[in-house]
Amino acid sequence: MKFLKTFLKWTIVTIFALVLLLYIFDYGYILRGARVVYFTGHKTAFIDDFEYFENDTIKKGNTTNPWSNHDSYNTVEATPALEKLNKDYGTIAYVIIKNDSIWFEKYYGDFDENSKTNSFSMAKSYVSGLLGKAIMDGYIESLDQPISDFYPEYDDAKTTVGDLASMASGLDWVEHYTSPFSVTARANYDDDLAETILNQKVVKTPGVEYEYLSGSTQLLGMIIEKATGKRLANYLSESFWKPLGSSDDALWQLDDEDNRLAKAFCCIGSNAKDFARFGKLYKDYGKWNGQQILDSSFVAKSITPRFAESPEYGYGWWLKQQNGKDFFMMRGHLGQYVIVQPEDNVIIVRLGHNRSSGGALTFTEDISQYIDEAYKMLDLSLN
Repeated sequence: MKFLKTFLKWTIVTIFALVLLLYIFDYGYILRGARVVYFTGHKTAFIDDFEYFENDTIKKGNTTNPWSNHDSYNTVEATPALEKLNKDYGTIAYVIIKNDSIWFEKYYGDFDENSKTNSFSMAKSYVSGLLGKAIMDGYIESLDQPISDFYPEYDDAKTTVGDLASMASGLDWVEHYTSPFSVTARANYDDDLAETILNQKVVKTPGVEYEYLSGSTQLLGMIIEKATGKRLANYLSESFWKPLGSSDDALWQLDDEDNRLAKAFCCIGSNAKDFARFGKLYKDYGKWNGQQILDSSFVAKSITPRFAESPEYGYGWWLKQQNGKDFFMMRGHLGQYVIVQPEDNVIIVRLGHNRSSGGALTFTEDISQYIDEAYKMLDLSLN
């Protein structure tokens, strides 16, 4: 009994000391991450984690623009291979849009067409789009405007806003998703995101090569807020969410209740069919219902590789060749996808709890499978 009391005493002392050390050395965000993730039974960030964070609202307009149903709406069942894929990886929404109409949609578990789930890095495509809009609105000069115009901390750097959008910033950032000590984890759970980002130095020559860094998009989001004088959620609402006739308000996670800085690198909460609208906007080169919402040349540049050595990325959009076709897509952690093939006028949306194994910075096998099975269902040529 005495041994047990001593053991418990020293266990409590050790835990208290560890917690104290984490706060002393500015690693208190790890405790927040543990509360949000491990104490809720998860192993990583999860798709419906919004209640554990402060959020801004991305407001819809007074007039919504519902998707019409295709003449062949839900007349074809999901292929057995697709159903297995959806079961294996915990798909919660799978939608095929053909000729701007809902051709197929299916939802799983407790989720439905209105369920808000986390976009994760699909948000990067929205932030890149907001850069294009800020240029169009005259808040930012061009893709070539230096970031030092907005943050003097980078006076010695030659990084431009275009370098941030195309992942060529040269920032000292390590894109790591499993280590609790990584800057990526800090950015997701820390209470002062701006401080974390502005501590990043430019250590490589910017504008010469692609390197996927979430910090690049976060800094870009901060610049857009500074240039426009508007919160990202508000600017997204007025620039795209309302004009595109989104059906529901959306959420954008913030760092904390005091700083209220949007996590520009991730974390917009919406549903599959509202996410799909942004894919349609880019498919139509920035035009929506006859109105030029976003400059067509900016859209074309965004869905074209900046660097020949890195054909997988443009400005905020992933680019993939498959079966002789060119696709561009929004991508997020755990397999959140809006996949667009403009010539076939096809948009595929998949949201869910997980994806196939493989590096987060490469195209995982499930992406190819979601495309192939949709094309089998549509009975379109895969070659």
